Formats: sequence, structure tokens, C-alpha cells
Amino acid sequence: MNGLVALEAEERFKLVARNTDEIVTLEELRGLLEAGGKPKAYWGFEPSGLMHLGTGLVCGLKILDMVEAGFDFTIFLADWHAWINGKLGGSMENIRFCGEYLKEGFSALGLTPGRVRYRWASELVEQAEYWEILLRIAKTVNLSRVVRALPIMGRQLTLGSEVEFAWLIYPCMQAADIFAMNLDCACAGIDQRKAHMLARDAAEKLGFKKPVCVHTHLLPGLSGPSREGVYDEDERLSLQISSKMSKSLPKTCIYVHDSPEEVRAKIRAAYCPPRIAEGNPVMEIARYILFARGERTLEIRRAEKYGGPLTVYSYQELENLYTSGRLHPLDLKNAVAEALIETLEPFYRHFKGREEMVERMKRLEAL
Repeated sequence: MNGLVALEAEERFKLVARNTDEIVTLEELRGLLEAGGKPKAYWGFEPSGLMHLGTGLVCGLKILDMVEAGFDFTIFLADWHAWINGKLGGSMENIRFCGEYLKEGFSALGLTPGRVRYRWASELVEQAEYWEILLRIAKTVNLSRVVRALPIMGRQLTLGSEVEFAWLIYPCMQAADIFAMNLDCACAGIDQRKAHMLARDAAEKLGFKKPVCVHTHLLPGLSGPSREGVYDEDERLSLQISSKMSKSLPKTCIYVHDSPEEVRAKIRAAYCPPRIAEGNPVMEIARYILFARGERTLEIRRAEKYGGPLTVYSYQELENLYTSGRLHPLDLKNAVAEALIETLEPFYRHFKGREEMVERMKRLEAL
């Protein structure tokens, strides 16, 4: 490999790897990028409700990284998966409408049709080959492993006999999606890890392409850490899953089209313990959204008697200031709220004139 190609591959690698919790594996990702071309990647989303910061910005910004790194990227609208999971009243009409709403949300960020592909699960399930792939995957796993993978649906590990049989198909469907689209890379939040590991194991047994897996952090809800439920054998991962921002809890999440006044009010009410960065939702918004794409400036506006105005240039600088006690929680909240409002401006512009779509989604969210 010549030096120019190696440099290009390294720059692409940095775009993909930044701000992630895990990549399985780093060596495979390097090999994929060093091979050149446009590898195929995807991110699957259940059309199941209003778009919040976790979906619209944590996921959306990582997809932008992937596109800029040269991936042929598919945003997969998993309508059948949402139906199996009982979302939006179990109505496929509602789920499809939500899928169109998600398209608009991602388009606001610049992920327009043409720059990325949008595909529906409905397109795949119409193919007989898809069901053959799914059954072949199902032959490679036992029941206990499938049950352990159910937290990918937001279900707890301790479900007892209340498991719908359709839920057991879901993890194998997720692996079948990857193989049916002939993907090189699968992206998701870290809560989807078990489905991706199932796919990688099945790929080895069945001779399919083994996907590189890119896993991002789960943005916590504004109420702070929650230990309700068990979602993974790893206690830290289980806590991250149980604490993640939920679109069904409007007071503890921020939707991408919340007004500036709503953003300020929600941030002001957020859990934000002094000197603590880990598990602090305000600090995590700064880390995984405001500073997600590298260095930027964050303006801290405060009175002279409290230290005067301050410009912060990196997340690490912000963390050092906050954990040392030199930055008060209220000053942090005010700065993050204003920077977040600025970051959400593309969504405000895009949904202007689409208010009825948002209002209908709010009604569906209540189902």
C-alpha cells in the first residue's frame, strides 16, 4: 500500500472510531478501509416514536462520520421489527408514518435520500431468500442464547414465561438483515451488541461475510442513572441500558424539535451532580453531542464574581473544569442548553412547515 492510500485509510479510520464505545474489531475495520472502495454499512431503527437527542444526534452524527469516511450507508427502517415489538399500538400504518417522520429527522441533519439509502424491512421480507437466511441462522443458535439477546428489544433479561414467541424471532431477523443486504459493517448503540455477536458467530458457521460492528454510547435520560431492571450480565452495560434516554418519558428526554424554551427548562431540571462527569446527563450531552465531531468552542457566560466568562475548546477541558469544582452545575447547564439549541437549529428549520407531522407523532406516541 502506498503512503497516500495508507494516510487516507487512517483518516477514515479516525472518523469511524471517534466517539464510539466499542468496535469489533479494530483490526477488521482497518483491513476494510485499507481495501479501498465504498464498504457497505447500515444502522437499523425501529420506527417507534418521536426522535430524541440519542437517535437524532448521537446516532445521526456517527452516521455522518461513516458517510464522510466513504461508506455506502443504509438507514434501515425496521417496520416489521417495530410491529413485533408492539410499538405504536401495533399498527403498521402508524409505524410506516413514523418511518417517514424519521426520514425527515435524519434529512434535517444532511442525511438525505441520495446521500444515504433508506430501506424498509418490508422490502427484505418479501424475498424468499430472506426467510431461508433467517432459518439457517436460527439453526446455529440455541434458545437460551436467543433469550439472552432479548434486551436488544428493550426487554429485560428476567422475563420468565411472559415471552411472546414472536420476540424470539427478532434477534435472528436482525442478523438476517445484515446478511440479506450483504453488509460489511453494522452500526448500533452498545445495547445491540448481542445481536451483532450472534450475526458474527452465524457468519462463521454459514459462510456469510462477518460484519465489523461499530457500537456507540447510549445517551442517558435527564433524570440520571437508573438501576431498574437487568438488561445485561455486565453490570456497567446494564446500567447504561437502563438509564438511556427514552422517547416515552418526555420530561427526561429532549426531542430534536423541542423549542428553545423547552430545552432550557429540561436542562435546568436535569440531574447534574457537582464535580461528577460519569453518568451526568448534562456532561454526556456535551461529550457525545456538542464535542462529538472534534474540538469546538463552548461559551460559559457567568458574572465576574463567579469567575467571569470562559471559552472552553474541548470536552477534556470541560471535564477538568467541572470535576475540579471550578465550574458550577448551573453555569454548565446554561452553557450546554444554549449550545444545544444552536446544534438543533437544522431540525427547527427542517420541521418548520411540517408541524402537523410532529403533532401526529405526538398523538401516536401516546398509544
